Amino acid sequence: MNYPDFFDAVPRISLYDPLAEFLGATEEGSLQYSYFDAVRLAGHSCPTVAAAYWSTYRALTLLYPDTLPVRGDIRVAFRQGNTSGVTGVIANVASMLTGAMSDNGFKGLGGRFDRRERLFFSQDMQGDIRYTRLDTGQAVEIALNLHLVPAAPRLSELMTACQSGNANQTETTEFRQLWQERVRRILLEHGDDPAVFVVTHMPASIVPV
Repeated sequence: MNYPDFFDAVPRISLYDPLAEFLGATEEGSLQYSYFDAVRLAGHSCPTVAAAYWSTYRALTLLYPDTLPVRGDIRVAFRQGNTSGVTGVIANVASMLTGAMSDNGFKGLGGRFDRRERLFFSQDMQGDIRYTRLDTGQAVEIALNLHLVPAAPRLSELMTACQSGNANQTETTEFRQLWQERVRRILLEHGDDPAVFVVTHMPASIVPV
């Protein structure tokens, strides 16, 4: 399967999933996700999918500095409603990676492994996304400023031509390359840029879990 080379340069997310271990899905419940997994879930690679993946990566790295994140034991909340803008797209990716679900999630087995009531929208917060460890109450909020990584000047013109069916093969190729170049820059050049991904550590004592 062909895809842009930079996909493989994006750090993978390793987690421990107790349900996967219990049911024998993976040895010791070990799971690993790549950026390409997020792309396959969404069906495309764009700045929104990149931001969803990278925000989750950053949050889990900060919340679990010395151990594997526990999939299914993480609460994810959004400031916007689930139908507002690209919130739903981001939520789908974050849900896949963390196991957090709303009321339609897995109900658990014998009182364990319940994945419901872990995904929330329209929450009162300053950032765009909040990730919370349910065992400790530690949390981080992440605000996204993707506009600080602008697209190439020709991208808008090329997109219009492609959408209207008037682009030739050279223009179509250039459009796709420029589109993915912005995604690459967001992930690999600005992933640790504190202006693009604004991370705020939340005191555990005031975070609802």
